[in-house]
Amino acid sequence: MFASKPVRWIALAGLALALPVLAATALKADAAKSKVTITFKQMNVPVDAQFRKFTADIAYDAAKPDASKANVEIDVASFDLGDPDYNKEVQKKEWFNTAQHPKATFVSTQIKPGAANKLDVSGKLTIKGKTTDVSFPLTVGKDGAAQVFEGTLPIKRLTYGIGDGEWKDTSIVADEVTIKFRVVAQ
Repeated sequence: MFASKPVRWIALAGLALALPVLAATALKADAAKSKVTITFKQMNVPVDAQFRKFTADIAYDAAKPDASKANVEIDVASFDLGDPDYNKEVQKKEWFNTAQHPKATFVSTQIKPGAANKLDVSGKLTIKGKTTDVSFPLTVGKDGAAQVFEGTLPIKRLTYGIGDGEWKDTSIVADEVTIKFRVVAQ
């Protein structure tokens, strides 16, 4: 009987430590309502494309954003420029090299309150085997019972080795790429 009190206190202390982690609600992206798009310029003309397949696992706590986490995995072969020939071209070694690097990932390292009712998100972005630290503002809203996460992340394609060889020429395809996403999750 005497031994059960310390065990009970240890269990309560363990539960108290785990509560902040448990408070973040586990959410999965609704693929039909979510999208990841990119915009870049080719010969100074804006080009829009979309990744058709991705998963986003999000643990979100509106009251304590710093307890939140996000893990996104993109099927790079699902990149769609709107033309089957172009789609096949960007899978090659010079571009995404999907045979060697089929996935791009983002893993959050910190989520904290930011300006103008947004969150500041930092994390590791890996594309074509190269990982960099990135950060961006995130807007969080609601769509019925679902959470909606929207953001824009500018990157430089050459940082990730996207567009090797003759395609390194930024007068043909600009180095600047804008990733936009809208993730609807429940």
